[in-house]
Amino acid sequence: MEGVGGTLDSIEPATGDVLATVGLAGVPDVARAAEGAERAQRQWAALPPSQRAAVLRRAGALWEQHAEEIIGWNVREVGSIPPFAGFAAHVTASQCYEAAALPSHPLGQMLSSDEPRLSFSQRVPAGVVGVISPFNVPLILGIRAVAPALALGNAVLLKPDPRTVVTGGVAMVRIFEEAGLPKGLLQLLPGGAEVGTAIVEDPRVRVVAFTGSTRAGRSVGELAGRHLKRAHLELGGNSAFIVRHDADVDKAVNLATWGNYLNQGQICMSIGRHIVHESLYDDYVTKLAAKAESMVVGNPAADQVHMGPVIDEAQRDRIHTWVREAAERGATVAAGGTYEGLFYRPTVIADPPRDATVYAEEVFGPVVSVIPYATDEEAAELAADTEYGLSLGIVTADALAGLELAQRIPTGIVHINDQTVNDEANSPFGGVRSSGTGSRHGGAEADIEAFTETRWVTLRREPAQYPL
Repeated sequence: MEGVGGTLDSIEPATGDVLATVGLAGVPDVARAAEGAERAQRQWAALPPSQRAAVLRRAGALWEQHAEEIIGWNVREVGSIPPFAGFAAHVTASQCYEAAALPSHPLGQMLSSDEPRLSFSQRVPAGVVGVISPFNVPLILGIRAVAPALALGNAVLLKPDPRTVVTGGVAMVRIFEEAGLPKGLLQLLPGGAEVGTAIVEDPRVRVVAFTGSTRAGRSVGELAGRHLKRAHLELGGNSAFIVRHDADVDKAVNLATWGNYLNQGQICMSIGRHIVHESLYDDYVTKLAAKAESMVVGNPAADQVHMGPVIDEAQRDRIHTWVREAAERGATVAAGGTYEGLFYRPTVIADPPRDATVYAEEVFGPVVSVIPYATDEEAAELAADTEYGLSLGIVTADALAGLELAQRIPTGIVHINDQTVNDEANSPFGGVRSSGTGSRHGGAEADIEAFTETRWVTLRREPAQYPL
């Protein structure tokens, strides 16, 4: 079905070339899609669990079979370097395989009762699920909701970011079509904020899974609450990376470079704040800056590079404004701080004011701040001094001391002796505070909680008798 929103060109950020022209949905399309999804969902939920599982397994195999083509789209449309695009394709397949186990997972439990009856809880499909995914890692951040929602008997309305609609939308729909998913269960609705609003407001949509900025997530959460439906919100981050006094600086810099600049820093888990013991600080800044200066930035589809372009001019200009502000307020730009087109150099900001935007907010670009600390207590206070709480990395020779330090810092994810950007299909994923509403993705427990409703059921041999 053609959408009423007109068309949109998919633009390659590295070159400005038009990759494809796609149709856009409008608000009226949401109601039609939701109606069709609701009809299809009833039949899908009634199928034997093994049949739903088979579709998910076939989808996983197809992601692997078509990986080369999908990676190519990811590189060109998103600007990812090929290794990261390959990782995204691998995780996407893994998400389908993990989801294939959900239909046969225990979906309830027996309950005790004082009455002469059988009493149990039952997990039933929520119905129609709205999935709103962002541009930065469109495969993973879409499939981690789409796959388990479908596996558990739901239908899905998928709204990818219009800038990456082929990678994050068209590819997903085509894979599931080829896998044998019945028509109507996965509806693609590329469009702007008004389409997302219509998805949240539609009465047939009972659960919304949103990944995006904290600002947009607040609006989604407020709107969902007004309509009495659940919203699972995976939002922004400004993750801390603590380098303790006993850390190996070279190893820490290696970890940091990956956590800083992978996908141009356009990952919610990217390191934003480096909190480095004062005894290592100068050496760390020097080596991290040297590493940043050595990195090759360019077109990932044409050359072997470490970093590709940021997604668009608005993103680039915001990044650069924040870097200039920090420099004007006395911070040292130890590396980077320049750009050509959409290619922003990997940037290191040394000792910015703690209220500088580049330090206090999520940059969502290849820019990091580095500050010193004196004691573990100070490190914990600095790391926790943020509205966000997504991921945390700690580098130390004493892993147990690192774990003890982590207990004082509220985050949804902790990695000791690793950087902050990690993802596995079977692991719980989510943030606290302004980073979201907790772990609602990854692992059977989180997925079942996210995409089903709990029903209480009792059975008696004979009708009950009441004294009325």
